[in-house]
Amino acid sequence: MIARAAGHTVTGCDANVYPPMSTQLEAQGIRLIEGYDPKQVDLKPDAFVIGNVVSRGNPLMEEILNRGLPFTSGPQWLAENLLRQKWVLAVAGTHGKTTTSGMLAWILEHAGLEPGFLVGGVPRNFGVSARLSSGAFFVIEADEYDTAFFDKRSKFVHYRARTAILNNLEFDHADIFPDLEAIETQFHHFVRTLPGEGLIVVNGRDQALARVLARGCWTPHETFGGRGGWEAVHRGDGVEVRFTGAPQGVLRWDVLGEHNIMNALAAIAAARHAGVPAKSAIEALGRFQNVKRRMEVRGSVNGITVYDDFAHHPTAIRTTISGLRGQVNGERILAVLEPRSNTMKLGVWKDDLAASLAGADLVFCFTSNLGWDAASALGPLGEKVVLVDDLHDLVSRIVCTARPGDHVLVMSNGGFGGIHEKLLLALGRRVT
Repeated sequence: MIARAAGHTVTGCDANVYPPMSTQLEAQGIRLIEGYDPKQVDLKPDAFVIGNVVSRGNPLMEEILNRGLPFTSGPQWLAENLLRQKWVLAVAGTHGKTTTSGMLAWILEHAGLEPGFLVGGVPRNFGVSARLSSGAFFVIEADEYDTAFFDKRSKFVHYRARTAILNNLEFDHADIFPDLEAIETQFHHFVRTLPGEGLIVVNGRDQALARVLARGCWTPHETFGGRGGWEAVHRGDGVEVRFTGAPQGVLRWDVLGEHNIMNALAAIAAARHAGVPAKSAIEALGRFQNVKRRMEVRGSVNGITVYDDFAHHPTAIRTTISGLRGQVNGERILAVLEPRSNTMKLGVWKDDLAASLAGADLVFCFTSNLGWDAASALGPLGEKVVLVDDLHDLVSRIVCTARPGDHVLVMSNGGFGGIHEKLLLALGRRVT
């Protein structure tokens, strides 16, 4: 979308595209091509921008290499064609990158700064995940995943950020990182690219990030979530934001969860570095609409509410359920999980799953294509867990179990076979 706004003709191909990304690209007039047919070189583009899902053996990639055609990675293309002229505000961390990026972009927009942005989801305040702007600022979700098969550096080292948020750091992406220390090394490389006149906004509670900064830091930093930096104090009428003990304003919003308060503190601090007073940032967040697929209500039928959430890591699953519990109190939560990420499929988190799901009243786990024993891993949940390996059967089991007042929380980092629409349709057909 950014390239198209810059005047380029853009097409894209992928093996599997699904909403909301597929629909917003189509709405922008960007042609989507299913599959990797080598004949796509006949489009004769000036450059192929290669995503990190593409590996050697991909038929189109092999044709590009055999013909010696020009190619680059997405992060490198951005760095060379756009970010060099911008004040880049990069949001990194295991959890909360998309939501925090959406918050930060909205704060800058509310302040009249018209930022460009690239976010890994669709912030509902904007309705799109990416925007090119003539403004000086650009907010980018800074992923630690590797750049491409030909560039094994983390994506964020390309971005040359001036303001960097380090939200948190846990082990993830077991398909490319052997352990947490390897990820900390990549974050250290990112820190090494930040200018001395920049700012690092760092989670003051996170020991892994403390170790990253201890390896070398040449940029001033402010903490959030701990004492002495940016803090949140719960009050009857909202959340009071403080910086070095001084009140900055009261945040009043309907976004769920303590983790989102941490995200908000980080966004407020980063925006302040870009010149937005904390009071203005807090006011903007009062009008913030969360990103799609982050506790997004997809519909309500006969008193049963269906939510969509991107959670796919035990910490994210736990905090998502906790946030919903804080809103619905004693009403039943039916957690529906698709362990879909590469790390989940490898079974790295299987021993942590039961504890992360414990806050739900019932748990439905989709076990198709899992390489580990879900029954054993989720055994501690006892009779409240249901394991299903067929999507149609899964929908039927949920529909038969749900009753008015229930909250069906669907968690997956993929399309999950359109389960949300299937659930709402089946619930509407159910005879009560």
